[in-house]
Amino acid sequence: MFVTTLAGDARETRHPPVRTVSGVCHGTLGELFQGPVGAGPDPDIALVSFPVDRHSWVHFIPGTGPANTYGLGEKSATAARLFLDHYGLTLPPGRWSTHSDLRVGVGMASSTADIVATLRCLFRLFALPYDTDVVLGVLATIERADSVFLDEFALHLSNRHRVVRRLGTDIAFHTAFVTEPGTVDTAAVTPLLLEHYRRRGEEYARCLSDLLKGFASGDPAAVARAATTSATLSQEVLPKETFDDLLDHRERFGADGIFVAHTGCLIGYLFCRRPGPDVKSDLSAFFHSLGHQCSFAQGGYG
Repeated sequence: MFVTTLAGDARETRHPPVRTVSGVCHGTLGELFQGPVGAGPDPDIALVSFPVDRHSWVHFIPGTGPANTYGLGEKSATAARLFLDHYGLTLPPGRWSTHSDLRVGVGMASSTADIVATLRCLFRLFALPYDTDVVLGVLATIERADSVFLDEFALHLSNRHRVVRRLGTDIAFHTAFVTEPGTVDTAAVTPLLLEHYRRRGEEYARCLSDLLKGFASGDPAAVARAATTSATLSQEVLPKETFDDLLDHRERFGADGIFVAHTGCLIGYLFCRRPGPDVKSDLSAFFHSLGHQCSFAQGGYG
């Protein structure tokens, strides 16, 4: 539980210079892995989120309005209040504004990215060093979260808000993806996922082992193969309607793997090398024939 600490009996007020202060956080294209970690009837749900070069922005302009969190979303406003309470600070007068190119409710970690961008803005506003433990404390109070608060891949327990292993920044992919219709209620499907994980525990353990070996050796093709296995296992419990088509045509397009938002609506191809314009045209035609507009984005780091 997030612990509030005050600076003595009084709240400290810092008045930074009047200038725009911003915080930015990337989102995700679902996960390269989602599955169980640990033995027993109630395994932890572990994620290796798939960072994407798309972002959430939060801006604060001091001295241009009242001292409140108007202009932030509900979760971001809560995060701001928790941050201020933790450090014993008072927000100066000012105006908030936000922008995001992350779609909501499809598996891009939009709400977590909004929260982290808000916190990064506040760290900069008060000239405080970015503290991952504080960010985790805030997130644990608000929601189950992806690991977008880190600027590297990580094996992360989303319900426990604990990083099991940092996986570095050596892996990158080019992607072609679509968003299928509908939404997934993560809380509602969690019992189904846990039962599926109990049935398929050995397969998930092998998949995770292969994924971690791929990260350790800096081998994106091995990571892509493991991501495809994770997506295939997910298909048994939360199926994507286009999955079989993508699997059947993967070699045709020279894709190295398939990724999904396991509890979202995203699905797409992983490429270790950037596809050329002709391949992009063919991919766009293929996805259009399935009833979807294709998008291209770079994921990971590297």
